[in-house]
Amino acid sequence: MFTIGDFARHGRVSLRMLRHYDAIGLLRPAHVDQSSGYRFYEAAQLSRLNRIVALKGLGFTLQQVLTILDEDISTEELRGMLRLRRAELEAALADAASGLAQIEARLRSIENEGSMPQEDVVIRQLPAVRLAELSATATSFSPDETGPLIGRLFDELRRRLNSAGIAPTGPRTVYFETPDEGDYGIVVHVGLPVPAGVREDADLQIVSLPLVECAATIVHRGMAHGFLSTSQLLVRWVDDHGYRFDGHAREVTLNFSENPNESVAELQAPVVTI
Repeated sequence: MFTIGDFARHGRVSLRMLRHYDAIGLLRPAHVDQSSGYRFYEAAQLSRLNRIVALKGLGFTLQQVLTILDEDISTEELRGMLRLRRAELEAALADAASGLAQIEARLRSIENEGSMPQEDVVIRQLPAVRLAELSATATSFSPDETGPLIGRLFDELRRRLNSAGIAPTGPRTVYFETPDEGDYGIVVHVGLPVPAGVREDADLQIVSLPLVECAATIVHRGMAHGFLSTSQLLVRWVDDHGYRFDGHAREVTLNFSENPNESVAELQAPVVTI
């Protein structure tokens, strides 16, 4: 079971959206704690969430989405709708390209629901790492918001390190601070490893991410929007193999390229056995 904040992160949507879907009966939590009112979701509900977001991307109203889902639309029928929407988006203005990429990411997640590439997931220890870090608040896990924000934060962090004459000693690291039930802000942390002698000052925040004894890891290659499909594969793998998430997942860039298709990143999620 996942808190509403964790489920929003895995589904790349906002908490406000999930609360609205609950209110209109489109996506009910699997469990609501009667004493606290906190909502909890299951990994299997990512399937319905993917369809909701994909159908919204096609231009359907939420009431129409509810009707379509109640009719149990097939993946092939949904794919046909997505192909049509793709043709429309490709003929639209250049700024619609981001919306297309997100719809394709949802489609890949839907198509991967029945697959579980176990050889892609590796359980291993994560070393402790000392980072120079910057953070900022986002309102949603949507790549449209977090992607540009992460880019700006890394640009500023590199500027500060260069100004201080400090060379990073390792790859880019990103992690998200998941909000609680009553909160909306999502804290986005970006960091670059620095030598042990670097000290915190007014321009540099230094944090130490501790050693993680057990982490489920998976490598993602290609465009950032496709990261959704990879991360949801990891969610299902963890859920199916008797683990639960335990702490902030790290997104570590193994190969950064100006060409998004050539970038390689690894998702590292601390886990414990249930």
